[in-house]
Amino acid sequence: MPDFYSSICLTSVKSTVLELFGLEQSRGDAPANPVITAQNAGRKIDRAVIYNPDAIALWLYMKYTNKFTDCLLNSDIAVPMLSVMPSVTPVCFGSMYTGVMPEKHGIMKYEKPVLRCETLFDRMLAAGKKCAICSTEGDSISKIFLERDMDYFIYNTEDEVNDKALELIEKGEHDLIVIYNGDYDGTMHRWGPEAPESLEKLDKNVAVYKTVVDKIRQCRKGDRVFYGFCPDHGCHEIDGGLGSHGLDCEDDMNIIHFYGIKEAE
Repeated sequence: MPDFYSSICLTSVKSTVLELFGLEQSRGDAPANPVITAQNAGRKIDRAVIYNPDAIALWLYMKYTNKFTDCLLNSDIAVPMLSVMPSVTPVCFGSMYTGVMPEKHGIMKYEKPVLRCETLFDRMLAAGKKCAICSTEGDSISKIFLERDMDYFIYNTEDEVNDKALELIEKGEHDLIVIYNGDYDGTMHRWGPEAPESLEKLDKNVAVYKTVVDKIRQCRKGDRVFYGFCPDHGCHEIDGGLGSHGLDCEDDMNIIHFYGIKEAE
């Protein structure tokens, strides 16, 4: 793989979260993110909240860094990350939450079957942890992790999803909350990655992340909480000025993740 591809794969997310919770990683999974584990120094977390905006490429961060100011100010670190091929949503989130490459978890194209292999959610549930997914109806995260003994909050709009996620954070009944927003992806497909309409959705994704972090700080004062801004793949412009993704190219494969830990007060 060329040198200009990011070196840490999104398959590291599962093992990273497990290690932070003090749970054993699964044999055969990608190792935990060494940047996060070095920062954490073996201390356990009480909760985790993962925000999954769709299609936020590393090149967007590099070209429009000022738009990510609230991500930077509300995170401990920003880490260039590598997606998987094909770089489409169900394949990528399948790898993010199973810790393995597509050929191992089985989603190899744009389809949304329920995953039967072990996921982060299965490991958390087996450890007695309570998990929740907040997503829009019909999107990958609302489908491929179904049929588990966990809570699913599926709505028609991102605003409803985000309102529910903030409510869950405030109540404090869940150990792991995953939040999906696909509005940038949907808009960039229609108008192009750098269209004003798309960049407005990017701004909204960053604002949602800040709101999530603010809610964690406000309501989970006694908890040590790991949180992240974790997109699945990037994007590029195609003929006609529209946006797309799915290729083995820098624009689609290189993404940016932001991570932070709120210490217990």
